[in-house]
Amino acid sequence: MYHALVNRVIGIQERYKKARNNAKGAGRVLVLIYLMGLNISYYIFRNKKLAQSEKNPFYEKKKLFIKDSESSLSKREIPEKLALELAKYDVISFDVFDTLVLRPFSSPTDLFFLLGERLGYFDFKRIRMEIEWKTREKKYKKEKHYEINLDEIYTLLSAETGIDKEQAMKMEEELEYSYCYANPYMYQVVEELKKLKKKMIITSDMYLNTEQIKELLHRCGYSEFSSYYVSCDMVQSKSKGDLFDTIKNIEGKNQGYAHIGDNYIADIEQAKKHGFTPYYYANVNAVGMPYRPEDMSAITGGIYRGMVNAHIHNGLMNYSREYEYGYIYGGLFVTGYCQFIHKYVEEHQVDKILFLARDGDILAKAYVKLYPDEKDKLEYVYWSRVAAMKMAAKYYKYDYFRRFLYHKVNQQYTLKQIFSSMELLDMLSECCEKEKLTAETQLTVNNVSKVKAYLQNSWVRVLEHYEEQLIAGKQYYGQVLKGCKNAVAVDIGWAGSGAVTLDYIVNDIWKLDCNIVGMIAGTNTCHDAEPDASETFLQTGKLVSYLYSQRENRDIWKLHNSAQGHNLYWEILLDAPMGSFKGFYLNEQGIYECRFKETDEKAERIEEVQKGILDFTEQFQSWRKVLGRMSCISGRDAYAPMVNIENQINKGYMKKVEELMDDVNI
Repeated sequence: MYHALVNRVIGIQERYKKARNNAKGAGRVLVLIYLMGLNISYYIFRNKKLAQSEKNPFYEKKKLFIKDSESSLSKREIPEKLALELAKYDVISFDVFDTLVLRPFSSPTDLFFLLGERLGYFDFKRIRMEIEWKTREKKYKKEKHYEINLDEIYTLLSAETGIDKEQAMKMEEELEYSYCYANPYMYQVVEELKKLKKKMIITSDMYLNTEQIKELLHRCGYSEFSSYYVSCDMVQSKSKGDLFDTIKNIEGKNQGYAHIGDNYIADIEQAKKHGFTPYYYANVNAVGMPYRPEDMSAITGGIYRGMVNAHIHNGLMNYSREYEYGYIYGGLFVTGYCQFIHKYVEEHQVDKILFLARDGDILAKAYVKLYPDEKDKLEYVYWSRVAAMKMAAKYYKYDYFRRFLYHKVNQQYTLKQIFSSMELLDMLSECCEKEKLTAETQLTVNNVSKVKAYLQNSWVRVLEHYEEQLIAGKQYYGQVLKGCKNAVAVDIGWAGSGAVTLDYIVNDIWKLDCNIVGMIAGTNTCHDAEPDASETFLQTGKLVSYLYSQRENRDIWKLHNSAQGHNLYWEILLDAPMGSFKGFYLNEQGIYECRFKETDEKAERIEEVQKGILDFTEQFQSWRKVLGRMSCISGRDAYAPMVNIENQINKGYMKKVEELMDDVNI
């Protein structure tokens, strides 16, 4: 019967198990009713959506908040103001978890993944959760309450699993101490109340005992509280309400009490019912989860969601949309991409990491933060598609015409603009005279072949225009690559032509003898006109892709669509405030100089995006010491947050992001 009602249909199975895992006591009866309803919906009313897995990457649909920045949903009054409000009471009570302290997890039980890794025990998270509930059931049968402590949990866990009780229990304590940190908003509230010499107490429903709670708060930077009322020691709880009565009996019935916490039933309804004035502090994960991707690997996903929810929704700041775009959607990607680069550099003994302008600007900044010991190995270098096309025109002639001419056909570009971009203005009048055109004639499908024919017939003259740039470029890269035999060139993508062209010029034209491998975030996809353009290089390892390719993460390779603006959404994450690079030139002394377009007029907004990315990178870096091997971010996970933005239901958000974008001019 279980197989027929639960396992036969994947959508029913997932929904039932999700509901079942969250149900306790009498709630299990409701879950059975829910299960019957799912089967009726599928078999009788033909709801075929239930045949699909909720974990399907294209099934998840999160409607993003677009009215304002997401942090505006949780921005609270400044901590000093709340402290003054609380100071009106004689005794101020604080909940601990998700109020005074936060964890970098979207679910507190994610900690058990890390504990299982340290213990080397298979499926430990599920087992630890199961044992905790069994311990509560045993306690209720014996003493008619559910309050248990860590020692009781591990007594049963040891008996059921063979794990050493004292060792595992000590590990869990230390992990809690390592991962819990002070809520920046509440910490300021407590500090203000301390200045006012107010009496503050701890009131917590938790299996950690009083001494463990004291130690945890101490390690989070909090000073000693007046009293501690912990459910497992008091054998009473906030959720039942009797713990509040005990507090009043001990502290004094005639005093004024306030309590602040995140659980609406225990911390608000029960507190109010038992004579405490409640102050609701919304759980950061409860507020943030509707906007976070869940189609991620369990560990990376839990850490990412927990970090973002805590940072965005702790109530302390109202961040700009640009900052949030960088922090929420770019932070995990940039951090993971830098990890990917670092691993490749170590494994292949790379001498130099070249972060290509302009996409490499923020990547280089993040890389230095993550791997400061490699600072001397990396360099932000000037390069662009325009510069590459001009200097490599002799060999990549087909690409030269395709990008300078055919990509601009019927887009209202005049011949003057076209020849200017190619730096061939001195040849314009001759072309117009021969082909009976004018400088203001727009490039169209009808005249592009004439322009190309003229340039083909004048090819030696065309190449002469770029000889100076080749000389200047060799001077520049000769200094950059001095002594290097093996380098990587890091870019966003998508065909990877920037790195491939650089390798050709460095070795075949300049003869600098340095092998260059291109590292790109993503490749061309099935939606591109040339989906296989780079496959030869990807297959041989001359190009390496992080997020996806034909061979890896094919679901994303099929989802990512440049025609829907997806390339641009990624490029804005890696945009830089300086103007784009035009090329290398020689000054009067014959020394190279780099020339750029004007500084981006949206520089301040771009810097906000970068600040968000770097804040995430710094925070993630601070957890790497305790996360260890668990901190690795796969390309598929790094892409997951962006899936929400690229979803058609979030067109409104996409329009807001478009406001950050530059006009694309080549």
